[in-house]
Amino acid sequence: MSNDKWKMIAHPRIGLALSGGAARGIAHVGVLRALEENHISIDAIAGASAGALIGGAYAAGLSISELEAMARRFRWRHTARFSFSRLGLQSNARMEDFLRARLPVTRFKELRIPFAALVTDLGEGTAIVLRDTGDLTFAIRASCCLPSLHVPVRDRDGRLLVDGGLVANLPIGYARELGADIVIAVDVGADGAKFMDRPKTALGVLTQAFVAVERIVSNQERDNADILITPRVGHIRWDQTRRAEELLKIGYEAGLESIPRIKAIVRNALSIAAV
Repeated sequence: MSNDKWKMIAHPRIGLALSGGAARGIAHVGVLRALEENHISIDAIAGASAGALIGGAYAAGLSISELEAMARRFRWRHTARFSFSRLGLQSNARMEDFLRARLPVTRFKELRIPFAALVTDLGEGTAIVLRDTGDLTFAIRASCCLPSLHVPVRDRDGRLLVDGGLVANLPIGYARELGADIVIAVDVGADGAKFMDRPKTALGVLTQAFVAVERIVSNQERDNADILITPRVGHIRWDQTRRAEELLKIGYEAGLESIPRIKAIVRNALSIAAV
């Protein structure tokens, strides 16, 4: 960011861009704890898939302790059930009920922090940003809708919506659109998949293809972040929600490692603005 722009900023707004990653997204909660404990105030959040779930819940007002408790109890059966549709094995409609029972507010206009959920328009293959108005639980559900596994979510305009990670897995630019001057990006997919061998089934092939797409999309955006946090979760599978405690710890440690760099960037922004 140029010095001329910093001169117009008295107090830089800090935004978060949270990636997708299924169960690995629990590490986002650990990062948030590290930021809060070190008085890094978040002014905007953009999230895709699991990042939309954690970011949306935080923007709605859940405390870190409440997010941690939710992460420890979370199982996939809480948000999905078998579907008779030919478009997916399961429906993730239960996710809306799961969130309504836990979030303090469920409308975008009621959020304490501006938030954007990224989803993919399956027909057009383009990103759709859900923000400002409408139902938060629907937006999160759509952003977490894994193609083939989940039946696509249909919006009021008849569009079929699926996982936002396909087109904007690390939504840094969208955090800036929410007014962020400094963007902290958290990519829980950057550490790879160290447990993964050659796929043995069609579903395994599909899973690896989906992961490859997400990594390509994330790689295209990473350089646009002011700070990039990459929790070391490559040894944990995307379905392993029972490893929540480990994921929380890894995210917290990665967040702590980033604190000196974040504070240095904020100090620099304030010193330039004071000139």
